[in-house]
Amino acid sequence: MKPTDKQLQDIAATFGVTLTAEDAEFFSAILGPQFELTDAALTGPDALPEVKYPRKPGTRPAAADNPLNAWYYKTEVKGAAEGKLAGRTVALKDTVLLAGVPLMNGASVMEGYVPEVDATIVTRMLDAGATITGKAVCEYFCLSGSSYTSSTGPVHNPVKHGYSAGGSSSGSAALVGAGAVDMSIGGDQAGSIRIPAAFSGIVGMKPTHGLVPYSGIMSMEISIDHVGPMTANVADNALFLEVLAGPDGYDCRQAGVRADSYTEELDRGVEGLRIAVVDEAFGLEESEEAVDAAVLAAADLLAGLGAKVERISVPMHRDIGNIYLPMIAEGMVRQFTFGGGVASGAAGFYPPSLIEKINAAGRRANEWPDTVKAMTLLGAWVSQTYGGRIYGKGQNLKRQATAQYAELFKDWDLLLTPTLPMAAMPLPGEGADRLSKIEQAWCMLANTSPYNYTGNPAISVPCGRNADGLPAGLQLIGRHYDERTIYRAAAAFEANFDWRES
Repeated sequence: MKPTDKQLQDIAATFGVTLTAEDAEFFSAILGPQFELTDAALTGPDALPEVKYPRKPGTRPAAADNPLNAWYYKTEVKGAAEGKLAGRTVALKDTVLLAGVPLMNGASVMEGYVPEVDATIVTRMLDAGATITGKAVCEYFCLSGSSYTSSTGPVHNPVKHGYSAGGSSSGSAALVGAGAVDMSIGGDQAGSIRIPAAFSGIVGMKPTHGLVPYSGIMSMEISIDHVGPMTANVADNALFLEVLAGPDGYDCRQAGVRADSYTEELDRGVEGLRIAVVDEAFGLEESEEAVDAAVLAAADLLAGLGAKVERISVPMHRDIGNIYLPMIAEGMVRQFTFGGGVASGAAGFYPPSLIEKINAAGRRANEWPDTVKAMTLLGAWVSQTYGGRIYGKGQNLKRQATAQYAELFKDWDLLLTPTLPMAAMPLPGEGADRLSKIEQAWCMLANTSPYNYTGNPAISVPCGRNADGLPAGLQLIGRHYDERTIYRAAAAFEANFDWRES
């Protein structure tokens, strides 16, 4: 579609150029063939992956069949007759595209969207014999670590009704914790797999950045997008990652990816492993004493099983937060909020229907909750004021931080922290003020977000309870592509401690 001369003048004005009527006529003539090529480009096929397995759209379950409000849509997509996941049921975080089944991403402005293609990980789990039984509720555009911002209502903790299940993969954790599915998929940009895993008493792995392809998943910001498995136990988690991991030929996040056999060392124990307890992860202003105590007891247990465990100082653990949030806010508004979800220069596959829906959603921003408005305001202000300087500095320092952690891992096999400083808190009541609600959405990120920034793999394993009977999470962090060692230590801990009996 060729723009009018007036439209060209308006476009030029957005980047500081004043076009006269004569100028506009000149550029319209010069660019005419290019405008025609643009139209031609849109008429051809998009070369999206084939949808392999039949399915029906499913239904939004009734309240009686959805006691935790954790399901967005129920369906049944059966995979291959045999495979590593044969007989296993899986729920997908509602950012993952499942062709023919509605996707909402927790957001009223996305309601009614139905994708035409499956995410790579969907095809992989179906090829491995899984049955996908539905889409799990997530937080509005995934911008909350609590579980109250979805347009479909709050998701309840599977251990204690009325408490947060964590976010943003809230429904994914609640469904596994309640035994409604065997496994689920979570996404993690600042802790959104590990936060709900810790709050809900399940196992959640954020793999090395890029290990699991993000193709066909709604992206927030390409440099910190992670997707991974959420399960009731460590062995299932390792098995699920074996199915999910590895390059898919689309996702540019996957340069140099090395998949592995993660279940092979689950019975090896921790004898000889070197585990560093990160001092800066404890005793935070928001820390709950019972949670810190449970995690330190877990460290003692691992030492008793034969690991070398010592406390060390890692000052950058707290310093990363100074640049992390403004960097991802700027990246988010450039890519997602104002970019149709397309990362500039990033290879992948981009369903045209999703681009159109995201662009349309931006025209209904008055419907956004405070969490989304606040992050968008921050990102837009940073972008407009500093013109990419904050995002650029964040990426510069990310390389440095990643290298510093790599140096740490020359002396240590694993780092150990509380997953979160606290256990789950009550969901906000109807009379809760705006400030306390938004604080609840972001108060738990201190120990999880550093490893989105550096891309190191990190797991959350339940390790005890607080005085209210709510789970505490133990976080183990490893070298890039060394998920095997994380699973080895997590399995040893799990075999010798049952948080339900604590």
